[in-house]
Amino acid sequence: MTLRAVVSSRRMLVLFLLGFSSGLPLLLVGATLQFEMTDRMIPQSAVSAVVAVGIPYTFKFLWAPMVDRFRFPGFGRRRGWLLATQLSVVAALVVLAPIDPVRSPAAFFGAALFVALCSATQDIVIDAYTTDLLAPDERALGSSVSVMGYRTAMLVAGSGALVIADVIGWSGVYFAMAALIGIGLVGTMLAEEPVAQSAPRTLQRTAIEAVTEMFGRLGWKATLLALAFAITYKFGEQLAIVVLPSFYKKQLLFTNTEIALVNKAMAFIAIAIGGTLGGLLVAVQGVRRSLVLFGIGQAMTHVAYIVVSYTGHDLAVFAVALFIENMSAAMATSAFVATLMGFCNTRVSATQYALLTSLAGAGGRVFGWLAGDLVDAVGYRGFFTITIAMAVPGIVLGYFAAGIQSREVARGDDDP
Repeated sequence: MTLRAVVSSRRMLVLFLLGFSSGLPLLLVGATLQFEMTDRMIPQSAVSAVVAVGIPYTFKFLWAPMVDRFRFPGFGRRRGWLLATQLSVVAALVVLAPIDPVRSPAAFFGAALFVALCSATQDIVIDAYTTDLLAPDERALGSSVSVMGYRTAMLVAGSGALVIADVIGWSGVYFAMAALIGIGLVGTMLAEEPVAQSAPRTLQRTAIEAVTEMFGRLGWKATLLALAFAITYKFGEQLAIVVLPSFYKKQLLFTNTEIALVNKAMAFIAIAIGGTLGGLLVAVQGVRRSLVLFGIGQAMTHVAYIVVSYTGHDLAVFAVALFIENMSAAMATSAFVATLMGFCNTRVSATQYALLTSLAGAGGRVFGWLAGDLVDAVGYRGFFTITIAMAVPGIVLGYFAAGIQSREVARGDDDP
């Protein structure tokens, strides 16, 4: 599929809108939540610990079989779940909005956890929809379009939220973001129901088949390698994200508005360039080379943060670092997502893809609470040096995982 076809395709528009719907709540219960807590002078140890709110993203594979097994009458197996989960995210954000984390920390944490639960379920459905919809030769560009929507939403939920917080406060942020989920609802209304195989007959059979089918189709060695690749490829990046809010504000002394304006100016351009270029390069040079090169680029982003730590409060250098970070992340994610899709079967794609993406985020969510202590021990420069080293295993495994994905495309074997 050519770039012109991507731009003009209704299918690709839908993927962009659904990607936006997926990315918006993710950052709201991640970095944006940490910014709010930092603003309210909550200690760094508590700010780092809030990463535990993201636990539903790590364990979403546990209820993913429900998405494969059941359907909503009149909307299809995928579109019905899209509508239901998007409405649940809206409701969850409305519940979170008025709660003060200082006066009611338990209620705040519980509401944020509810947002994460609804958001993780929405991700299960969107990932399954994308996997079922795209043919193998569409995955690289299609995933790039989805990533562009996803990263655009993260820009809105990050920079946009900071500006709104400075103007009308944090409650207004969550009400505004709830309204923006309407963009995803438009995508659901425009979406076509993908042609998929019949669903398994029971929940138990769905869960069992998701595992046995992958091991049977790929082989146990290849399956274990694919799972290890999913865990490690973005581990360093995820750990770095945990400390970036405090790095920007406490180390570099930027205000919310400065961070938001620089990020807004640089990030959208970088995401558009990185996502489009990443998808095209995957199509031209193949998944294997792309995973390695993009993985190296993603790791080198942290070199830019080390440079920023020396220059201090310098908006120009900060802008360059953010541009590099967003472009590299968009390119790496395009190749990463396209590879994970190649491991899944449309009959149980929700469960299989949820398992892979749960593993992909497990490292940051399980060990992210240690990031603050690591910064205290070695400083920000030492911390970013460590996250660069953490990227190496994922890059090596990506080289071999791409071979498995290419073999599946060559076989054209999408049946159990």
